[in-house]
Amino acid sequence: MLSRENLEEIILTALKTGADFAEIFIEDTRSTSIVCEDNKIEKIICGVDAGAGIRVIAGEQMAYATSTELSLEALTGAAEKASQSIAGKHPPKKIELKPRINPLKITADNMLRPENVPTEDKVAKVELLNKTARSFGDKVKQVIVRYADSNQAVTIANSEGVYVEDNRVRSRYFINVIAANLGVLQTGYEAPGISGGFEIFSLYPPEEYAAKAAERAVRMLEAPHAPAGKMMVVLSSEAGGTLIHEACGHALEADFIMKGTSIFGGKVGQKVASSLVTVIDGASMPGRFGSYLFDDEGTASQETKLIENGILKAFMSDRFTANQLGIPASGNGRRESFRTKPVPRMTNTIIASGKSDPEQIINSIKNGLLVKRMGGGEVNVTNGDFVFEVSEGYLIENGKIKYPVRGAILTGNGPKVLEIIDMAGTDLGWQTGVCGKYDHVPVADAQPTIRIPELIVGGRV
Repeated sequence: MLSRENLEEIILTALKTGADFAEIFIEDTRSTSIVCEDNKIEKIICGVDAGAGIRVIAGEQMAYATSTELSLEALTGAAEKASQSIAGKHPPKKIELKPRINPLKITADNMLRPENVPTEDKVAKVELLNKTARSFGDKVKQVIVRYADSNQAVTIANSEGVYVEDNRVRSRYFINVIAANLGVLQTGYEAPGISGGFEIFSLYPPEEYAAKAAERAVRMLEAPHAPAGKMMVVLSSEAGGTLIHEACGHALEADFIMKGTSIFGGKVGQKVASSLVTVIDGASMPGRFGSYLFDDEGTASQETKLIENGILKAFMSDRFTANQLGIPASGNGRRESFRTKPVPRMTNTIIASGKSDPEQIINSIKNGLLVKRMGGGEVNVTNGDFVFEVSEGYLIENGKIKYPVRGAILTGNGPKVLEIIDMAGTDLGWQTGVCGKYDHVPVADAQPTIRIPELIVGGRV
C-alpha cells in the first residue's frame, strides 16, 4: 500500500524535466461476468485488474506510462519514463497532497455489494431471466443473458495537490430475445444498469424485464413493414436518450471542439436548438449507471447544462481540454482503466422534461410514427448526420396508436432535429449502456416523449 509521501515522490519524479502537471491514477477492479446462451451457462469469469497510469503534461505535450506493478520502485520508473518524453520549462516544485472526501466510507452503506453475494445467487438470477423469456412459446428461438458487476477502487493524485479515493460499484444485466416465424426474425432486449450492487434485481425484477423483451420480440413478428417517406415522428421516453447521446452528445465533448471537428464549435451563446430543449450531463445523479463522485482526474462530479432553452452554454471537458480551450473542467475526464489516459466523455446525458402530456403529443398527430425502442446506427460527429434502426415502432393515425411496424430506419441530422422539436413531454425515460468512443465507459441517457415534425423514415414504399 503506497503512502501519500510515496505518491508525492512519484509525482515529483514525473515533474523533474519541467512539466506543468503530473498525475497518478491507481486502480484495483474486481469484477464478475456471467453469460447464458443456448439454454446453458456458457461463461463465468471472476477477476482482478490492477495497475496505475502516470500522465505528464507540458503545454500541448502529453506523455503517459502504465504499470501493472504497484510498488514504489515500479511506479517511480514509470514516472521517469513519462518525464523523459516531456521538455518543460518549470523547475520541480514541492508537492503537498490534500486529501478530499473518502467515498469508501459512504458507498458501503445501503448497498448489496456484489463481491459479498455468492456466485450461485448471481447464476440463479441469470437462469431466471433465461427461463422466463423462453416461456413465451416456441417462436422464441434464442435467448442471450449477460450479467456483470464491478467494484473499482481508485486513488487519484496530482501535482496540484488533489488526492482522492473513490469506490465505484456498478451492476448491469442484459437480455436479448430472438424470435422467428416464417422466415421473419425479430429481437427484443432490456439492459438495466445501476451505480450500485445486487439490489439491481429488486429495482429491475428479472421476471418483468425478461417478459418485456420476449413479448416485444414475439409481437414484432406479426408487424407489417414500415412505410417509407417523410413523416412526423414521436420518440417515446421509453426509447431512452439514444438520440441525444449519439446524434448530439459526442459533438459537445471538448476534444472534438478543440480539434475543430464538432458542428457546435464556436457557437457558445448561440441558439442551436428549440427553446423546448435543455440538455444536461451530470455524473452526480444518484444511482445512475454513468454516475460517480469524482471523475478519473479527481474532479468532483457535477451537473453541466450544455444547452439551456435552446442556447448553447457549455461543453464537457477534462483538465487538458479545459486548459487548452480556457474553460472550466466539468468533471467529464474518463478512462476505461489505468491503461488509457482520460478524455472528455459523457456520463448521464438527458434532454430535460418539458410541459406537454405524453398522451396529448400522440393525440396531436394525424399520421406519423411512434418509436418506442431504437436499435443500432451510425453518426457523423462532424456534421451530426445519423442513421438509426427502429427495433420497436408503431403507426399513429388520427391521434391513436394503431399497430406495430417493423424495419423502420430514421435518417436525419442531430442538431437540426434539436432545432425543430416542437413538443416535449413531462415524462423521462432512461437507458443504460457502454459508450465506445475510444475505449469503453458506462453511461446512461434519457429523454421525455418528444415530437419531431419531420424525419425521413426508411421502410417499404
